Amino acid sequence: MIDLRSDTVTKPTAAMRAAMANAEVGDDVYGEDPTINRLEQRAAETVGKEAALFVPTGTMGNTIAIKLHTEHGQEVVCDSRAHLLDWELSMVAWFSGCVIRAIPTEDGILRWSQIRKVVRPLGPHSAPTGCIEIENTHNMAGGRIYPLEVIEEICSGAHDAGLPVHMDGARVFNAAAAMGRPVRDIVAHVDTVMFCLSKALGAPVGSMLAGTAEKIAKGRLYRKRLGGGMRQAGVLAAAGLLALEESPKLLTQDHANARWLASELQKLRGIQIHLSAIETNIVIFDISGTGMSVADISRELRSRGVLINGINDRQMRAVTHYDVDRDACASAVAALREVLSSQ
Repeated sequence: MIDLRSDTVTKPTAAMRAAMANAEVGDDVYGEDPTINRLEQRAAETVGKEAALFVPTGTMGNTIAIKLHTEHGQEVVCDSRAHLLDWELSMVAWFSGCVIRAIPTEDGILRWSQIRKVVRPLGPHSAPTGCIEIENTHNMAGGRIYPLEVIEEICSGAHDAGLPVHMDGARVFNAAAAMGRPVRDIVAHVDTVMFCLSKALGAPVGSMLAGTAEKIAKGRLYRKRLGGGMRQAGVLAAAGLLALEESPKLLTQDHANARWLASELQKLRGIQIHLSAIETNIVIFDISGTGMSVADISRELRSRGVLINGINDRQMRAVTHYDVDRDACASAVAALREVLSSQ
């Protein structure tokens, strides 16, 4: 199968499997797993933060970050299509006791001018603002990248208002590759950042949450409360270390494949794509002009060995990664052409 549903579907490389088999391990709840410790230290160095915490999932990383920055009864400001809002089972409410103040954007990129208008102080009527969250790259906006000056302006305004900023950087390494800048530059001004090892970087499991040593020490306790206190987890961290060191240099090829895929999909009957919006490895395309439903196209593609999911009733999303090369992308286009021609 040619699997373009997400970059979460990547299989661990042979080198990752070997590293996992040979990993030096200990009990991480006691802080005694040397491979986990190396991963956390290396991750913190890579993003330029004091400390980092290995968590099983990006959702757990975001959940811990919001809890670290807020108190019950506050608001969290984010984009209206943020992963934090739509894809994390309302953990902001369930675990942190906060509500989300969602701001609609055209491109998934919040600006301080928008945020400033909804920031609320403590008062007798409204929930006060507790935290600002930004998503880089923005998943449902098609992998869009936050410009550095926008991040800096948001962080400057937020910090002047006494508010912390968390970055859901699940795919921040994609942003770094596309911008030609180190990740530490992109996250320099945010208070915490979560990034996934298990998406474009290709590790089988895991994400990292980074911030100050004080915040991460407290976050370790929240991880335990959420059931993320793992034992001999070095077998997972070993793959994560390789992903962190080796995979970023492969991301530009994923981006090139995404742009090529978008340009070819645009040629198909009834498909609409904004090519200028393809900045990283996510391709969102509109199929409403084909006369077919998202479900029908997904079903027909699956029968031809291609997996692509819909994200709503008119759009589908294809995500490139290192397990799908240019030839596989070409085969996917050919399969979709055949599906559309059959109508």
